[in-house]
Amino acid sequence: MSVSIKSEKEIARMREAGKILSEVHDRLAMLIVPGITTKELDRKAFEMIRAYGCIPSFLNYNGFPASICASVNEEVIHGIPDKKRVLKEGDIISIDAGVIFEGYHSDAARTHAVGQISPEAEKLIRVTKQSFFEGIKFARAGCHLFEISAAVEDHVVANGFSCVRDYVGHGVGANLHEEPEVPNFRQKRRGIKLVPGMTLAVEPMVNIGKPDICVLENEWTVVTEDGTLSAHYENTILITEGEPEILSLQM
Repeated sequence: MSVSIKSEKEIARMREAGKILSEVHDRLAMLIVPGITTKELDRKAFEMIRAYGCIPSFLNYNGFPASICASVNEEVIHGIPDKKRVLKEGDIISIDAGVIFEGYHSDAARTHAVGQISPEAEKLIRVTKQSFFEGIKFARAGCHLFEISAAVEDHVVANGFSCVRDYVGHGVGANLHEEPEVPNFRQKRRGIKLVPGMTLAVEPMVNIGKPDICVLENEWTVVTEDGTLSAHYENTILITEGEPEILSLQM
């Protein structure tokens, strides 16, 4: 396994990519209301990303036809924006997006409520986000990669939900997907030792029901097999000697 260690120049570019992506997510969040289509959200995201002088990471990536993934309710990831997909009161939507700044990617996802949602859906979104923060407590030099994985799953399971096992987080940098894979569930081994300069996309995907998923006929959109809701939370992080730096989240 070859895991790239980023130089200060590379980190600076990724830091700027993350800052821009965080701002794009914040601006998109303000547009998520009943009545908007996922296609309109995608159009707005494209315009925002280009206005920052960046390139959408996802557009045409392996043939993906949009700038964002817009996954609604039981859709886990890779939802394709559609002018016929109108958001309704009570829906939840996961927006996954990436930007390229001067050749370097940032990757992040957020799940949002559309208007008023059920208490269970609110809990799902909250637990998914918190599982990310539980995981990155171990995202520091000297820890092992799969300590992140175990902490994510432990928090999710303790709250009565399940982690998707067929898709995982990943390294990120000059390429959108790099080594290593970052699972969201316990592993038998400890994984590689983390060292400063590693950049990872940690991204819990959490289902209310069972972890099983299936892929729709469009060969992109992943949905829960049992039809229950799913949420997604992701950030690009930098491993340092101390606390990890969350590159795609402006605190």
